[in-house]
Amino acid sequence: MQPHAADEQDEHVRDEKPWTFLTNHTRTMIVIAEDPEVRLRDIAARIGITERAVQRIVAELEEAGYLTHDRIGRRNRYRIQPGTYLRHELDGVYQVKNLLDLFVNR
Repeated sequence: MQPHAADEQDEHVRDEKPWTFLTNHTRTMIVIAEDPEVRLRDIAARIGITERAVQRIVAELEEAGYLTHDRIGRRNRYRIQPGTYLRHELDGVYQVKNLLDLFVNR
């Protein structure tokens, strides 16, 4: 009996370490673009990584100039720099806004 296409698809879903097209840096940027006042713990819960990992990612994005934040009371408000170009040589012709336009407010 031939395996059904849905069965094959289910097999990929059950992989222990499935790969994805988007990095956690990209996912973090998408969540922040959707809610600039989001808490780091909420980003972590939404994308499935630790809060400490999100802190590291946010620090890296800020250091690279993709993201800034302002402290408002006890919260942070993040601002994405949409005109910043993507880092990899194959992607460098695209700006952050081009990437976020694919995923935010759709």
